[in-house]
Amino acid sequence: MNGWRVPGFTTVRELGEGGQGAVVLARHDTAGTLVAIKYVASDADRAVLRHEAAMLGRTGSPHVARLFQLVETDEGAAIVMEAVDGVPLRTVLQREGALAPEAALAILKGSLLGLAAAHELGVVHRDYKPANVVVPPDGRSKLIDFGIAVTAGRESGGAGTPAYMAPEQWRRGVATPATDVYAATCVFFECVAGRRPFSGSLPVLENAHLNEPPPVEAVPEALRPLVGHGMAKDPALRPPSAADFVTELEAVASAAYGPDWERRGVRALAASAAALASLFPIAALVGSSGGAAGAGAGVGAGAGAGAGGAASTAAGTSAAGTSAAGTSAAGTSAAGTSAAGTSAAGTSAAGTSAAATASQGLLASTTAKVAVGVVATALVAGGAATARHYVASPSPKPRAKSSAAPSPTATVQLIASHQCKVTDPFGGDQTPKGAPPKVRTGVRLPAGATVYRFAQGEYVVGPAGQDCSRSIGNSSASTTIGRGAAAGGVSTYSPFSIGSFNISTCLYFPDSPEAAKIRRSGECTSDLRVRRPLDLGRPSPKMVVGLNPGTTEAAPPSPYVSVVLGIMNGGSLTCRLPQAQAEVCVAALTFGVERATAKKPLPPAALVRVQRQIADAVAASKR
Repeated sequence: MNGWRVPGFTTVRELGEGGQGAVVLARHDTAGTLVAIKYVASDADRAVLRHEAAMLGRTGSPHVARLFQLVETDEGAAIVMEAVDGVPLRTVLQREGALAPEAALAILKGSLLGLAAAHELGVVHRDYKPANVVVPPDGRSKLIDFGIAVTAGRESGGAGTPAYMAPEQWRRGVATPATDVYAATCVFFECVAGRRPFSGSLPVLENAHLNEPPPVEAVPEALRPLVGHGMAKDPALRPPSAADFVTELEAVASAAYGPDWERRGVRALAASAAALASLFPIAALVGSSGGAAGAGAGVGAGAGAGAGGAASTAAGTSAAGTSAAGTSAAGTSAAGTSAAGTSAAGTSAAGTSAAATASQGLLASTTAKVAVGVVATALVAGGAATARHYVASPSPKPRAKSSAAPSPTATVQLIASHQCKVTDPFGGDQTPKGAPPKVRTGVRLPAGATVYRFAQGEYVVGPAGQDCSRSIGNSSASTTIGRGAAAGGVSTYSPFSIGSFNISTCLYFPDSPEAAKIRRSGECTSDLRVRRPLDLGRPSPKMVVGLNPGTTEAAPPSPYVSVVLGIMNGGSLTCRLPQAQAEVCVAALTFGVERATAKKPLPPAALVRVQRQIADAVAASKR
């Protein structure tokens, strides 16, 4: 490949290189954020890179590597992805052999959730293996590398890694989600038994995967039905998708190892990761006087080498491909594919991490959307993999009547709040102790709404009687109120890092002077089609209400309303609820405005005006 590099980034070190390209750890020149950049060779098929970028851009799952940008110029092409420290599961298994059943189940669950996100989009991974599973410091496994993923229902083409290939892959049959379930079960078997289910030459492996029964006797009796079901020869006899397999896994794990099995499993994985912390590439970079990582660096980058990608240059590195065992096409060698793990902002862990102390300072600011100057890019915002920009629509005149119209005056009242669970980046419990205090508000709360408390001074309005939690990430925090995306709920996003603030600015205020400054150094886009500025009666803070924000999550049954409150330098609050609860969304967003202006409260008349504007936006968002 040539010497072209993505403008605006300085290469820190190479993670791996092969015939088709290379993966490097790089630093954004302005923000200082560490990212992984996957370059393809000049003669490589760029369609493969575009396919992988589109796949990653559509998932929006914390269990899948996050895409920042696809960059294409006449000189070269690359994808920019987040960098996160961790070690490949392959390295953990090489060091420890078999894992405790709870740890193996935790590995399987995290990876299946990543596969489930792909399956919801109609995509089959095709190359699930230990090198493509990352164990970060919090012990939560992450699925990486969609370099050879295909649309479900297409011919599998015989691609995959022989030790984990489903029978239909050997036969070059149709790829389905059940294909990934088979491979995931093979890896789970290896985690529990300390060896692969089948071994030998390619002909021996082919015969075993096609004809020999799963060696379930090598795993604990309680887990044998799980292995037998996941490794059924006929795809129709396996769980139809990763999501279905997760449900089965949780039932088996709880029955065999108790309701706290996942917490214990995650703790065990975190301890294993801590023992290998010296192999984390970012940790090694920061801890080394010369700035170079030690040999055997683990996964810390967010991009693999794609189909036919780069071979690993250091033992334990899976950020740039697999080792000699690599990915093969039913006997035809094809170097392994890989991508780095993701530590999506706000994702919480069930257990505390033994690696927290050593790694907490090394993981900050890894989720910034980085900017590229004079190159064509496809940035991801809200799950879209194409660069799009929409102008804000003017705010209509308030209607005389609205089904969610507020009362004409704002009456200050004290309302009891419900305390929600709070977890830190490593799964530690940070929930405030003691009874939650009452909160003063001038917002009229409709029947069926309540105030949830997440931290000192942090309150959010949502439907009463829901589950709620706050997760603190390395560059942001998020809260959720609800019982699953399909039922609707309320959520917030609070950025911490410069990159995260830039993302919010571009998404909600793309026409602002602040966004113009960001755009001068690179891309600044928004896929929010309709934005209505709120009239607070003062120039700051700037706020908008966006209608029908994009999401990859399921939505409540129609009719429902879907709105988001964007606050300049203050994050966002999204409300997506059935139409019957539209007034709860009005109250939630109005309360969000009130909390954002708490240091300089709005006059009652201004708060009422804002609530009317929000009510109109909520009514217009009906879907």
